[in-house]
Amino acid sequence: MLIRRRRFGSAAVVIVLTVAGLGLVRQPSVSSAALPVPSTAPISPSAEASPSAEASPSAEASPSAEASPSEEGSPAAEASPSVQAGLSIRASPQIMASPSPSAMESLAGPPGPADLDVMTFNLRYASDTPPNSWAQRRPVMRTLLTTERPDLIGTQEGLPGQLRDIDSDLGPAYGRIGLGRLGGDQGEHVAIFFDRARLTPQQSGNFWLSETPSVPASVSWGTSVTRMVTWVLFVDRRTGRRFYAVNTHLDNHSENARRHGAALIAQRLAAFGRLPIVLTGDYNSPALPSSQVYHLLVGKTGLSDDWLTAPRRGLAYASIHNFQALVPDGERDDWILTTPGVTALAALMNTYRSDSQYPSDHLPVEVRLRLP
Repeated sequence: MLIRRRRFGSAAVVIVLTVAGLGLVRQPSVSSAALPVPSTAPISPSAEASPSAEASPSAEASPSAEASPSEEGSPAAEASPSVQAGLSIRASPQIMASPSPSAMESLAGPPGPADLDVMTFNLRYASDTPPNSWAQRRPVMRTLLTTERPDLIGTQEGLPGQLRDIDSDLGPAYGRIGLGRLGGDQGEHVAIFFDRARLTPQQSGNFWLSETPSVPASVSWGTSVTRMVTWVLFVDRRTGRRFYAVNTHLDNHSENARRHGAALIAQRLAAFGRLPIVLTGDYNSPALPSSQVYHLLVGKTGLSDDWLTAPRRGLAYASIHNFQALVPDGERDDWILTTPGVTALAALMNTYRSDSQYPSDHLPVEVRLRLP
């Protein structure tokens, strides 16, 4: 049980939270290979993610656009494709103080001034079906996110109303960027949340994992549903450093689609130049050299798997648990990858739940990074 007193204005608030324990182990550091070369220039038109492209009428999906069977939320048209309007920040009467220490602080202590805490989290789409409906999961999700308060969160599967709930729960300190995969605010998002006091977005964009990456809702290579990428160029207000945050969700059905999607992502990352890159995602592939996706991104492209390179990490589990008992040392499908030069200080899978209720059918993966 954690008890923390927080002060808001003149009012003191005492928060009591019971958190599932984390087993911690130390692991040796593992090195990785290198990626392409720097450029601080704006993204070229070949990146097909300019604000004008995002804002065009073609960004609206046609009725025939393929939608995921998981998309149970009704679409809402509030998110704007521009960086400024895409922040989707809303004040919240439900904003909660963050009990301390968080799971990351329990593992690695308080962050240093230059440390960046990053999370990747498949939220599981909002559903009305018990026993794991969004109404049941939202309070648990709120507690987890407001306890950890990462500087950067790459999310997958978030539906429009669900993301607005998280906007509200995180409060105005956080911004959000990303379009829906069917265009505009329609369908599941690979949204990026960020701490506005720490990170300032300078550019952002989206592209679709298909043979026509600039066409919203486009599909190729036998993918089961539309898949996409959201990226943001941030400046760290604390250090002045710039870096790219890139977030994706690869196909759950087709290995061919996953392989082609990963190859397209690798091609686009190369166009970003030498600035550091943090890639978050649910890859629907095991983090093993035998996986074509993992081999392409880690082996061939030279990104570092921060779970392996972190000298401190929590216990390992299958990152997808489907609301069942956790599987120690199971398949890791949710990864955070970074370009060479970014140092991973710590990594964990957050096993927080309230009684038997998990916030999602995936475990969030967290890393503490230090940018070069």
